[in-house]
Amino acid sequence: MTDNHDLGRPTSGDVLDLILDDHRRFEALLRELRDVTSDRDAVRRAFSALHVAHAEAEEAEVYPTLRRKDAISEHEAEHGEEEHAEGHEALLKVLEAEELEGDAFDDLVEELATAVNHHLTEEELTILNPAREDVEESVRERLGAAFAKARNERLDADCGSVDNVRAIVKQAEKEGLLDD
Repeated sequence: MTDNHDLGRPTSGDVLDLILDDHRRFEALLRELRDVTSDRDAVRRAFSALHVAHAEAEEAEVYPTLRRKDAISEHEAEHGEEEHAEGHEALLKVLEAEELEGDAFDDLVEELATAVNHHLTEEELTILNPAREDVEESVRERLGAAFAKARNERLDADCGSVDNVRAIVKQAEKEGLLDD
């Protein structure tokens, strides 16, 4: 499924730290995906598993709780979901690429990196920073356990498969999360 890539299997912790740990993993996997000497197929599969598990766990566990705690607005949560959908769409193109070398693949990786890096920066500034100030540590710890559980269940279910990512993108299109 993810070969030899350590995607982490946390079971508890401050949800903000867990999310930031994943963000650093995304950045490392993107660097590896750019490296022509790496096993790009294994890297893209690992990235896909982590991206889908992380995004779905955030949307199921983190965003709703932060909205209830007034740490983020409905708009910020919806914007985060739109950016996840954009990341999934760019990811699908990388997963469907038949050639893993050359300019065409490099362009797909750059498109993915642009979408994901934009989201990481924005989420850290507009969602995680307010949560740091507005949500009690005990709530962040409980949320961390729920996020980790949801994330790990999705990893175990092979959530990053190309068929699942295709279905996620199709559903996001239906829901109007992706621009035409």
